[in-house]
This record gives sequence, C-alpha cells and structure tokens, in this order.
Amino acid sequence: MIQDVLELQQRHEDFIKNICQTEIVFGLENNVGFATLDSTNYENENGKPMPVMCFWSDRNKALACAKDKWKQYRPAEIKLSEFIEEWCVGMYNEGLLAGTDFDENKQGNESDALELLLEITAELESLGKEPEFKKFENLADLEEQIREILE
Repeated sequence: MIQDVLELQQRHEDFIKNICQTEIVFGLENNVGFATLDSTNYENENGKPMPVMCFWSDRNKALACAKDKWKQYRPAEIKLSEFIEEWCVGMYNEGLLAGTDFDENKQGNESDALELLLEITAELESLGKEPEFKKFENLADLEEQIREILE
C-alpha cells in the first residue's frame, strides 16, 4: 500500500516536470467531452465521490488508457498556458479534481486543481520559464491570485 502511494506520488512529480519541459498536457476526449472518473480518495459535502478530470504528460500514456469505458476517447493536446489559465481554474470553479498520469488500471494521483497549479508554477519558476498568459501578467501574478483564493 505504501509502495502504491509512493509510486503515485512519483508519477505525479514526473507529470509536473514533463509538462513543464514540453509545455504540453494531454487529455482524453470524445464527442461529448473529456474523460473523468469518480475519486477513490475524496468525497463532496454530500458524501459522494468527487469527479476527477484526468490528464497525462505523454500522448502514449493517455492512449494506453483509451480502453474499456474510455475506448471511444482519443488523446487531445492542450498547451500548458491554456491548461493553467482555462483548465485548472475551470476545474476548481466546477468542483473537479485533477488526475495526473493515470495508468491503464485508472490509478493515479488526485489533487485540488489550484494546488496542482501552484506545483506547476513552482516548477516553471525553477526552470526559468515564463509562459505567455492572456489573463495573468506573469507567473508571479498568477501565483499571487491563486494563493489569495486558497487563503
């Protein structure tokens, strides 16, 4: 069990590093929307599993999960700046968790979208990268606004 948790955490950390290097995130999309599943770790205020929207750092990892319930889904590429501005903020507003680098058994890390966002900004800062944003002046502005929401 501890080994599983450590593996999920390592995959999550690798996800952050990889998407910050490539500046690309992948989701699984069909004609209705993007792949989601029920959280195995978190419940909403009504005691129901929270929805998790899943993302991958690599097209092939996403494709490997396009089976069973997700067999009609195909990998969709998302620019990192769009993922940050539109997806993470949107998931937070809609009460969705972010799932990172889920495996073929649909096991992966689940996290609050804004916490994920702060992890991404920290990694981008450590790499000296400054994506161009439409809604934020820069990473510092983004980080400041996110921290205000979380306080």
